Amino acid sequence: MTNDNERIREYPAKSVGGGLALTCGLLGLLAGTGLVVGGALSGEDAVKVTLIILGIVIGVTAFVMMGGLNSVAPGEARVVQLFGRYRGTIRTDGLRWVNPFTSREKISTRVRNHETAVLKVNDAYGNPIELAAVVVWRVEDTAQAVFEVDDFEEFVSVQTEAAVRHIAIEYPYDAHEDDALSLRGNAEEITEKLALELHARVEAAGVRIVESRFTHLAYAPEIASAMLQRQQAGAVVAARRQIVDGAVGMVELALTRLAEEDIVELDPERKAAMVSNLMVVLCGDRAAQPVVNTGTLYQ
Repeated sequence: MTNDNERIREYPAKSVGGGLALTCGLLGLLAGTGLVVGGALSGEDAVKVTLIILGIVIGVTAFVMMGGLNSVAPGEARVVQLFGRYRGTIRTDGLRWVNPFTSREKISTRVRNHETAVLKVNDAYGNPIELAAVVVWRVEDTAQAVFEVDDFEEFVSVQTEAAVRHIAIEYPYDAHEDDALSLRGNAEEITEKLALELHARVEAAGVRIVESRFTHLAYAPEIASAMLQRQQAGAVVAARRQIVDGAVGMVELALTRLAEEDIVELDPERKAAMVSNLMVVLCGDRAAQPVVNTGTLYQ
C-alpha cells in the first residue's frame, strides 16, 4: 500500500483566462500573416527575407501558443501533465489557457451511479442469498483518480462488489436472536456499515461515496420455499405467544373482578375449571360451543 504522505494530491494548475490568450493568439496570427504579405511585396531581397521569416516565426508561435487553450465545462476538470509530471488540475469552468506543451486529461467530477449485478453469496449462517446494491459516487481528488489507480471507474466497480460480498458474509439474512443485526431486519445499520467499508476501499482512488443502498435482497431460489416456511412458523409462534399473553391477562382480570364484586365464590377446583375454560375459549382457533351443565363439577 502507498503511504498517505507519498500519494499525489490534487492542487490547482497555473492557468490564465482563455479570452485574453485567444485574442493574443489571433493578433499574432494576423501580425504574422501581415509580415509575410508585406515581405512578399517588398522590393528589396534582404527586407523581403527578413519580413517573411519574422512573419512565419510569429505565426507559428501564435498557433502553438493557442494550443494551450482549454474549454472546461461545469462538472469537469482537466488534469495537467508536463513531460509526465503532474502540474495541477483545472477546475475553473470556461475557457482557460495553460502551457501548450502540457497534456490535459479530462475527468468528470459529476455524481455517478454504479449498480452491481445480482450477487449470490452465503450469509453468516451459510444460507445462499442474492443481493445487489447501488452506489452513488463522485471523483473528489482528480490526481489520485488518474495516478493512484489504473482505471478508477473499474476500481470503484470491483471494490463495490467486494464490499457487498464482505457485508453479506458478515451478517445473516434473518437473525435468530432478537438483539442481533440482520440484513433484512436492520437495513439502515447495515447500509451505514456498507458505506463506511466502501469509503475505506475507494479512498485511494480519490473517490467519495455519496450514498449506498441495497436494491435486491432475497434468499436463493433453492432454499426460498424452506425459508418461507420457517418465517411463517416463526410468525405463527409469535402470534400465539401474543394471544396467550393477552388471554392470561383477561383471565386474571376476570377472576379479580369476580372476587371484588363478590359475584360468586370459587373454590380452587372451580377456579381451575374456569381458568381452563377461558383459556380454551380465548386461545382456540374456532368459536366456542357452549355446553349446559345440568349437574355439578363434583359428579
